[in-house]
Amino acid sequence: MSWNDPSAPSDRARHAVAPAAAVEPVWYPAQPVFVASAPVAPGPGPARRRVASAVSLAVGFTVIGVFAVAVVAYFLLFLQPAIILAASLLAFVPLAIVLTGIWLVDRWEPEPRVALLFAFLWGAVVSVGTALIVDLLVGQVQALVGIGATDTADVLAAVVQAPLVEEGAKGFGVLLVLWIFRRHFDGPVDGVVYAATVAAGFAFVENIQYFAVQVTDDLFSGSQGLLFVFVVRALMSPFAHVMYTACTGIALGWAARRTGPVGAIGWFVVGLVPAVLLHALWNGALVVVGDSFFAYYLLVQVPIFVAMVVLVVFLRRAERRVTHARLAEYAAVGWFSADEVGMLSTASGRRRARRWATANGVGPAMKRFVSDATRLAFTRQRMVKGSRTGDELAQRDEAELLAALVRSRAALQAPPTAFDGWAPPPTLLPARTPVGQTPWAATHDQWGRPLQPPGW
Repeated sequence: MSWNDPSAPSDRARHAVAPAAAVEPVWYPAQPVFVASAPVAPGPGPARRRVASAVSLAVGFTVIGVFAVAVVAYFLLFLQPAIILAASLLAFVPLAIVLTGIWLVDRWEPEPRVALLFAFLWGAVVSVGTALIVDLLVGQVQALVGIGATDTADVLAAVVQAPLVEEGAKGFGVLLVLWIFRRHFDGPVDGVVYAATVAAGFAFVENIQYFAVQVTDDLFSGSQGLLFVFVVRALMSPFAHVMYTACTGIALGWAARRTGPVGAIGWFVVGLVPAVLLHALWNGALVVVGDSFFAYYLLVQVPIFVAMVVLVVFLRRAERRVTHARLAEYAAVGWFSADEVGMLSTASGRRRARRWATANGVGPAMKRFVSDATRLAFTRQRMVKGSRTGDELAQRDEAELLAALVRSRAALQAPPTAFDGWAPPPTLLPARTPVGQTPWAATHDQWGRPLQPPGW
């Protein structure tokens, strides 16, 4: 695919006729040109265990369904439906903020919707349900041993129990996504996306609980604490859970490139450590700093958030560099042209390609082409950086993606090079179309590109 104009007119032509208008290069897909040593597409490799993945996904959604029923029953047992509905509307505010951030991060290589749905529901019901169950069990144990509700017990629950249980449950959801959707989990950015989605689901349901409890308390006591709770949870810290769980997601993203399913467990534990510490830092501050909370927020939490944003930006740029480097390897043996690699590894190039495709009615084919090429680059990265000599499943993915790219290329139905059209003088247009020719036959080639008129 080219951004150049191999059919540029001669110097005489440029002096004789000026272009009709300054136009941007028009993108056309090029057929790959294979060098003599270029290999054919890799063999099919080992059969993928699609049945096992489908069964795992079905079991996962069944677990989610059971926990969903339990969580809804728990909420209805202690809260009025009208209050739950009102709290849900308030909780949509931070949810919308977080989902917008996830979309911005996920634009380069969008993840499958079913995987994102699984991640969100796991955080919303399984992680929340696990935290509620542990909280009830701890309460029962304390009652049995005669330990009442004390300030020390509350601090331990907030600083130790909640971070360990909640981050463990959320992080395990990200680990399940890695196991079930292995071929779509390519690196740290994907880890951030899936972890943020799990955290978004958890924070949404947790906010419903906090807001509903505060509304109930305000109605009975006449206080006005809802505004403060909403500002702190919805506006000041909508990304709090995202930052915690993102630590686990980044670690699992590195695991996706370096190890297998069993080895990922070790990376999960490594990522869980900073996740728990950041969570404990926030919960402990709410208990300890007291009236100095806002100063603590500005001096500690805001810099942590900025550092996390900078880290994600760095990972996104690294993702683009990986795309360019790995696709360049395929270009070296003829699967892509150099211009295609430039288009696929830059945001501006992709935008121009999408505009061209939309204008020519092949937008879906272009979307598939860009998506498959990006996944191919990360599959190659997984093969290159993996600790084992050749990941057999990655080889299978590579073969499937190369075949998909060939199909997308054929669906684009366009000439091999780009051309900036020049408006021919009206006098050179035929008065009538000869019989048996299309209206463009006298002034355009078979691909619809304007021909250079005689005498130019």
